[in-house]
Amino acid sequence: MSSAVLTAVLVALGCALAGLMVPRVLALLPEPAPDPDEDPEQVAREGLKPLYTDLAAAPGLAVRCAAVAGLAGAVVGGALGATWALLVVVPVVPAGVLLAYVDLRTRLLPTRVVRPVHVTVVVLAGVLALVQQDARPLLRGLVAMAVVGAFFFVLWFVRSTGMGYGDVRLSALLGFVLGHLGWGEVVVGTYAAFVVFGLPGLLLAVVRRDRALLRTPFPFGPAMLVGALVGIVWGGALWSHLVGGGA
Repeated sequence: MSSAVLTAVLVALGCALAGLMVPRVLALLPEPAPDPDEDPEQVAREGLKPLYTDLAAAPGLAVRCAAVAGLAGAVVGGALGATWALLVVVPVVPAGVLLAYVDLRTRLLPTRVVRPVHVTVVVLAGVLALVQQDARPLLRGLVAMAVVGAFFFVLWFVRSTGMGYGDVRLSALLGFVLGHLGWGEVVVGTYAAFVVFGLPGLLLAVVRRDRALLRTPFPFGPAMLVGALVGIVWGGALWSHLVGGGA
């Protein structure tokens, strides 16, 4: 078994085990306060948002989260190989599964999940910088975090109805993780997030011939997480190809 395959298997197993804990962690989260700015028509159309405890009690949730986390972990492990960068990326995988599930059901991204993971990966990146005596990945991650976070903040500020502030927080986290890997990962991952977000809705509107679907609010968090995965896998290669002029 090659080193890359072994790494992918080990990371997949670790992420799958962490994914099994998603329902338990979700059940422990404090329920979100009612949003005073929520559109009454939207509430009447879609109903009240489910409670976290109800989401956590969904049948088979642990197995499904473990499967998704394991698959994502295998992709990350296979893409990065046996490198120390895994310490910065892997903690986001099971947390991302939880966030994607909650966002799909409630269009919320719990700060109680995003913030601890963000702090954890920054601290781990700092430790790596000290151990390896190379602060460039850490500094690049911090710059990317600021740039990507500011970009999403502007989008949220200009049109808050289409994006929640939780998306801004998540963008800063993903910006740091991708920036720690490289600028190609940042650019490709961020761009891919918008493609993943927009393409399914556009295709659905075309198939159903209903333009109103283009105005339907969809959660952005899952698209950001999938986009980040795309950036991790192909960002470096695509960036090198573009910067190198296809050489």
